[in-house]
Amino acid sequence: MFLLKLLLLNAFRHKLRTGLTIVGLVVAVCSFGLLRTLIDAWYAGVEASSSTRLVTRSAVSLTFPLPLSYVQRLKAVDGVTTISWANWFGGVYQTERNFFPQFAVEPSTYLALYPEYRLSEDEKQAFLRDRQGAIVGRKLANTYGWKIGDQIPLRGTIYPGTWSFTLRGIWDGAEAKTDESQMLFHWAYLNESLRKKYGPRADAVGVYMLGIDEPQNAALISQRVDAQFKNSQAETMTETEAAFQLSFVSMSEAILVAIEAVSYIIIVIIMAVMANTMTMTARERMAEYATLKALGFSPGFVVRLLFGESMLIALIGGGLGLALTFPAVAAIAGALGSFLPVFQVQATTVALQCSAAGVVGIVAAAWPAWRMSRIDIVQGLRHIG
Repeated sequence: MFLLKLLLLNAFRHKLRTGLTIVGLVVAVCSFGLLRTLIDAWYAGVEASSSTRLVTRSAVSLTFPLPLSYVQRLKAVDGVTTISWANWFGGVYQTERNFFPQFAVEPSTYLALYPEYRLSEDEKQAFLRDRQGAIVGRKLANTYGWKIGDQIPLRGTIYPGTWSFTLRGIWDGAEAKTDESQMLFHWAYLNESLRKKYGPRADAVGVYMLGIDEPQNAALISQRVDAQFKNSQAETMTETEAAFQLSFVSMSEAILVAIEAVSYIIIVIIMAVMANTMTMTARERMAEYATLKALGFSPGFVVRLLFGESMLIALIGGGLGLALTFPAVAAIAGALGSFLPVFQVQATTVALQCSAAGVVGIVAAAWPAWRMSRIDIVQGLRHIG
């Protein structure tokens, strides 16, 4: 208790300098947390992927559709247990700013493949019965204030025209990383409309989702699927859901590496600022430390004083920065909307923030503590701070 009181008195002897150092730590730790959360959000789709799902798309490009007739041949592939499919719709709700993912899916098999979308049985049956029905995630429904039974008009960009859907269900994610910012509707409704208006564009699938029995056989099953359609007019590329998601992340890999580098540079900068503060503190108190040694206190006691003071300042600044991260992330998540559907502080980020604050406190005190522990008593007493 005595040592803690002494550390508090020493730490705030120069209130302005200590206060500014703490502010710098708060900004650095909070910024570090925000940047790490941004990186985690970018990889959220990969983290939420299932090892029992494969994605089959065109080997040329994702923009090239696959024939619906592939369904039967996919069912015959050994190891495939469930098949569903989806088309990216790309509609606009009210204004161009209201962007959120919309997929035309085969509803019964799609929901079977994605059990993490928790929907009540009544809502599920209502969705399955209504050809113009749609379901959305809880986050998306809250964003626009939608309720069951609401009409949702979308202006098509890929598929021209105005499309109207009736909201039949709102799902909750099984975990925090489950995407709740999507809208799903019946692929058959889209296909029937395309068949009437644009015949050649009908009966085409954007991607197939395949459920498999053994995750360890994912590579082998993928090879079997692609071998079925080799040398055909629409060759396929099959990969795990995680690899499929990573293909989108890799497009911004350079940006993510830069963001990660900046997050660590911020910690290095505040470490240098903190080290300068502790060095100034030790220089000013040289005569005091020499007096302590003259009175019989060991060099280890002097070291503990400096490390304790540095750690106290680092923990106060780090704790405040950590506490500020959560409301800051919540505010940013609200502003981003569905651009980054999962924007939450992860346990790993909290651990990294705590570790960063601790490392800053230790490193900043290392040099002045070593120097003061070796100070000559006579020279120290002659020093004028």
